[in-house]
Amino acid sequence: MTGKPVEKPGDAAPIGVVGAGWVGLVTAACFAELGHSVVARDVVQEKVDALNRGEVTIHEPGLAELLSSNADRLEFTTDMDRLLDHARLLFVCVDTPPTHSGDADLSRVRAVVDELAGSPDHVLVMKSTVPAGTGETIMAELPGSGYVSCPEFLKEGSAVEDFMHPDRVVIGVAPGREADGDAVAELYAPLGGEMVRTDVTSAEMVKLASNAYLATRISFINEIANVCEEVGADVSEVARGMGLDDRIGPQFLRPGIGFGGSCFPKDVSALKLLAGNSGYHFQLLNAVIEVNELQKRRVVGKLVEHIGPLAGKRIALLGLAFKPDTDDMREASSLVLSARLAAEGAEVVAFDPVAMDAARELLPGVEMARSALEALEGADGAVLVTEWPEFRELDWTGAAGVMNRPLLIDGRNYLDPDELAAAGFTWDGVGRAEVRPD
Repeated sequence: MTGKPVEKPGDAAPIGVVGAGWVGLVTAACFAELGHSVVARDVVQEKVDALNRGEVTIHEPGLAELLSSNADRLEFTTDMDRLLDHARLLFVCVDTPPTHSGDADLSRVRAVVDELAGSPDHVLVMKSTVPAGTGETIMAELPGSGYVSCPEFLKEGSAVEDFMHPDRVVIGVAPGREADGDAVAELYAPLGGEMVRTDVTSAEMVKLASNAYLATRISFINEIANVCEEVGADVSEVARGMGLDDRIGPQFLRPGIGFGGSCFPKDVSALKLLAGNSGYHFQLLNAVIEVNELQKRRVVGKLVEHIGPLAGKRIALLGLAFKPDTDDMREASSLVLSARLAAEGAEVVAFDPVAMDAARELLPGVEMARSALEALEGADGAVLVTEWPEFRELDWTGAAGVMNRPLLIDGRNYLDPDELAAAGFTWDGVGRAEVRPD
């Protein structure tokens, strides 16, 4: 971890965590690192048994080390009573995936609420992303129990760092329950992030609005990149010039082939539906979603421009996870891209340093290579989908020698086009002029 060292509190409080998924494990491990005794509960017995044996199947930098070094302060269980006996503060970290309608599936949250009925001594701290207004409904169903909205702002690939060095901690409480918010704020005080104290519904909206805005920036710069291709501008220079304006800033102005993961697509859709269900048509988010979907498909058009019809052509995908430093395949661009390539009749081969096991079940028709170089062997073209650092270290001259056609569509503008051209490749990125070998 980087940043200012975190001082551990002298009087650490016991903490309960509901849900041992990605957010739950990071929350449990980091609170244990701060010196707290943590009991985490999950409904999947096999997962609980594995965690108690020290086995971690989630790829998140630094997480396995924290869980190991703090094993004496961590306990995993399927027993809700054990959780209730251990701690007053219960951090709810269960999944809220979208339903077929696009609304958030709150069934796991509802199950926790049902189990808490009749437990007025406990405070439910909602880390899970829920629609604005959910907390008000839950508080009405749990009279006497405490409720705090404390949304998580963790990024996959840097979640431990984000938890230990937050830029802000949002705490929403109902009038008259400020003491519950104080208890949560005390836990986060050693971490140094700015405390945002507000009402429950506003806290819920902060999370949805933050992710929707970041997604909007990504779709905006992708649209700018597409225009740059048409007029001959370089989007990297355009983004740099934009980002130097302190009203804009440089964050999330990197074009690519679309955003994915467990948060942005879900939260953008959830906010759009929340607005629609409340009687407001959020037109901007419709465009954000449409641009993101179209961006994933533009790669196919670029391949056709270079090599013609794709039927019978072998296309290599470098990277499958939605971003580097994670094995998360949720809403990954590779899912749409591989399906479109298959629909065009292409033979698809792929390699990812971490996400191969997770991808196999989702991409049954895709050949999984044992290395990037093996994926490129005999390929008529390649697409860099995920910007894994090891792809920069690849022997690209050797790769050009084993491909049928040394063509790389750089979906993240990650590699140096001049270096690729010197290696014998035609490089084509997003919003930039293509570069060919001399």
